[in-house]
Amino acid sequence: MHRAYKFLLRPTVRQAQALGEMLRDHCSLYNGALQERRDAYRHVSKTTVRYGQQSAQLKDVRAFDPERQGRWSFSSQQATLRRLDKAFAAFFRRVKAGEKPGYPRFRGVNWFDTVDFPKDGNGCRWDSTPHDPVTRVRLQGVGHVRVHRHRPVKGRVKTVSVKREGRQWYVILACDEVPAEPLPATGAVTGIDMGIAHFLTTSEGEHIANPQHGRRNAEALAKAQRALKAFPRRKRENRSAKHRRAVEKVAKLHRKVRRQRTDHAHRTALAMVRTYDVIAHERLSIANMVRAPKPKPDPENAGAFLPNGAAAKAGLNKSIHDAGWGVFLGILAQKAESAARVVIPVDPRNTSRTCPACGHTSAENRTTQEKFECTQCGHTANADQAGALNVAIRAGLVLPDVA
Repeated sequence: MHRAYKFLLRPTVRQAQALGEMLRDHCSLYNGALQERRDAYRHVSKTTVRYGQQSAQLKDVRAFDPERQGRWSFSSQQATLRRLDKAFAAFFRRVKAGEKPGYPRFRGVNWFDTVDFPKDGNGCRWDSTPHDPVTRVRLQGVGHVRVHRHRPVKGRVKTVSVKREGRQWYVILACDEVPAEPLPATGAVTGIDMGIAHFLTTSEGEHIANPQHGRRNAEALAKAQRALKAFPRRKRENRSAKHRRAVEKVAKLHRKVRRQRTDHAHRTALAMVRTYDVIAHERLSIANMVRAPKPKPDPENAGAFLPNGAAAKAGLNKSIHDAGWGVFLGILAQKAESAARVVIPVDPRNTSRTCPACGHTSAENRTTQEKFECTQCGHTANADQAGALNVAIRAGLVLPDVA
């Protein structure tokens, strides 16, 4: 199986400066390659430039600028060009599918924060000082950088990435052939229903509270954003020290919320995997669920629109994003694979409107957000538990009459 490990780097002052220069030069390479593609297509000949052509130019680029582009790993520069090629491939795919195209944009220095090394040992070396108890990673042009390895790395290190988050640096290892760590069988099975009032509810009726990390930090974030808004929009090199601190504070609060949300997802998924052998959940399309409602033109007044519930939908979308369902389900699938558990996604349609006792489906079955009452057989239950039971029934984990 595959697994990624993320460790904090502890570079010296000079190494941190070199890491920043590495990001700057890779960003310059990315923008230069993008400009070349734009200019070639705008020419009368409508020339298309591809990755193979730009990769073949790297040797000349490095020879022309040995102090900058020639300083870094050739393979990492190829990875940067592949990133641009993937961005164009996604752009053409969206155009073909009739979606919003999203043409690849130029990256500012602050918006280019990752450098990839496609192969361990080619421009980088994980655990470069095995004779030393302190773990280090060697990066071409930077040196041996100390790593805070808080857990052992299993499997074969395939790719290495260096990422900047605020003022901190991280190394990310993508590993293959990671051995599974099966847990002893418990014989328990369950279905789960994701929600807002409760983060999730199991078919046994257990509720996991929704921590609402975003809402708890909303006041501090709003205060920091108001302070940032007081400064005019300027490029980084033209910002004052107070302006830079305001930017860093907003980014720091966003990182805090993201880490809290991820930590909660890890803890909840681990508890589920340790308790149940088989877990069924709804196959949610979160991107569609958080889509804004379409405007309703007023047929009687030209240029006017009727109320479409956009304000209420915006609040619901914010709560869905804050819950982090997608993050949790991804982590649950990964932990289940490692523990030799089974995760079954099922069709989510009408799980909250179907009676788990008789199978009758009606919008009137769910009288309130918390109460489910079947209009045909009179079965009553907690609405979230009823949805979780329907998920388990669709996955074949329980029989309808057990509800």
